[in-house]
Amino acid sequence: MSIPRPEHPRPQLVRERWLNLNGTWQFEIDRGDSGLERGLLERDLEREIVVPFAPESRASGIEDVDFLHAVWYRRTVTIPADWAGDEVLLHLGAVDHDATVWANGTEVARHRGGFTPFTANLAGVAAPGEDVTIVVRARDPKAGPQARGKQSVLYANATCHYTRTTGIWQTVWLEAVPAQRIERVRVTPRFTDGAFDVEATVRRQTQGLRLAVEIRDADGVVVTGEASADDDMSPSLRLVLPEDRRRAWSTTDPHLYDLTVSLVGADGAIDSVESYAGLRSVSVRGQQVLINGERVFQRLVLDQGYWADTIMTAPSDEALKADIELGIAAGFNGARLHQKVFEERYLYHADRLGYLVWGEFGDWGAGVDGTVENRQQPTTTFVTQWLEALQRDVNHPSIVGWCPLNETWQAITDHVTQLDDVTHAMYLATKLADPTRPVLDASGYSHRVPGADIYDSHLYEQDPAAFAELMSGLESGSPYVNEHDDRAISLPYAGQPYFCSEYGGIWWNAAKADAAGTDRRESWGYGDRVADIEEWYTRFAGLTDALLDDPRMFGYCYTQLTDTFQEENGIYDFDRRPKFDLDRVRAIQTRAAGYETHGPSA
Repeated sequence: MSIPRPEHPRPQLVRERWLNLNGTWQFEIDRGDSGLERGLLERDLEREIVVPFAPESRASGIEDVDFLHAVWYRRTVTIPADWAGDEVLLHLGAVDHDATVWANGTEVARHRGGFTPFTANLAGVAAPGEDVTIVVRARDPKAGPQARGKQSVLYANATCHYTRTTGIWQTVWLEAVPAQRIERVRVTPRFTDGAFDVEATVRRQTQGLRLAVEIRDADGVVVTGEASADDDMSPSLRLVLPEDRRRAWSTTDPHLYDLTVSLVGADGAIDSVESYAGLRSVSVRGQQVLINGERVFQRLVLDQGYWADTIMTAPSDEALKADIELGIAAGFNGARLHQKVFEERYLYHADRLGYLVWGEFGDWGAGVDGTVENRQQPTTTFVTQWLEALQRDVNHPSIVGWCPLNETWQAITDHVTQLDDVTHAMYLATKLADPTRPVLDASGYSHRVPGADIYDSHLYEQDPAAFAELMSGLESGSPYVNEHDDRAISLPYAGQPYFCSEYGGIWWNAAKADAAGTDRRESWGYGDRVADIEEWYTRFAGLTDALLDDPRMFGYCYTQLTDTFQEENGIYDFDRRPKFDLDRVRAIQTRAAGYETHGPSA
């Protein structure tokens, strides 16, 4: 059997020596979460599964969509003998939700949170040339606060909630690393100066250690530099590109530079990693969001990142790239990666295709009761996972904004809710982790951070005239602001850049168009379904025109790229086939926007 998802899962920190562990693993469902007591750690498991596909998926070979309170994985592998002298790291791209990892019977890692990677060091447990038996237990409780994103908390899918993902759903891999090594690389573009700031986190400094960086383009080496790394855990240096070799990253020219970052001792390179970077800036001036100092209208699409046979895991690396190309073909220049921390390979392709991305977190599904204040009861894993996502993705030039929360529903009351605290914490954490990009405290609904970089709204009004009227107040300083039950749920708009970050969601499935009274559990969309395809074009154009015509609106996000299970409001169906004439869809979107031609002054 060929290895599924064989490509390197971490394209901005690549070493030569690594081993992909995707493929067949032993597997067992532990519905009572009693497996540790019953000896599952010590014995073979009853079934087999194809990693990295979740057991709910058809591609995994399991396809069990009931609640899986705990699942177990087991595999024995031989660590390559030619890794002798190095430490061995076990990387897990994402395990949903609460994971414990053993190697040769010794616990080597715990991690809580289903969207972000974690690593176990096998030093002292297994060495190069030896066999290592890896066991993973993943717990995914039905009840209790947990960031689930769009995973259904009911038995079946419903409205905009989809089939759950349990356990391993991203690549598992081994990596050989020297004991003295580069652990992370941070590359910050300085567009105005034509430079990159490169910072590396170093493990185990010694006297005389240096950090060396080489930047290349298609014509060869552009610039090199070195900095002392013997007394600083995070040495850094600025590399200024020669003026004749400066080329910006943009949607029309997504140019990338290749980087080699090395740790150098008296006898030469100790550790080297390959990476890449794009020279671009994102800035906020008044009501403008500028990319490389220019107004670029953000024609975004909501991307859920689900596939029929593989759920949250892309079936192939090509499938990730193809979804971006589908968006571009329909006239979008970017996406909100909705209620999910996408695989990093998606961002790699967005970087190379010039596709704008808003990085988000899958905070939905944490509710513990039905009240407005506690609809999304946060946990400490919100902040922890979000910081892990920021750390993983901060270098990607395609990311032009961060959004840690979505559609939170706190009301203005006489007390502070726990979610208020977490909203502030996630906003501040984002600004500290990455001061180079704008941050939206919560997409739509409850804006709770005074003076947050961006303000937005969600509006699924389906009548274009009514939609345009509701969206008409931005020029007067009174844009549409989401409420709940006629109660204010946000601080007032304070003049920030503004966009409608969810609209449309037009319900249409041609195959079911004649089925009057279709059960909404079978087919779901926002508002009333259009009567025919021509009405879809008319509605799409009317809604979109209202946003394109507003010179103070810096962008929009249409719901959505593809149908997703029962939610049938995509430009494409769930199998990625176009539902509409893409030339017509693209023509509606790509005419000049008011923001591009008559936008607000700084």
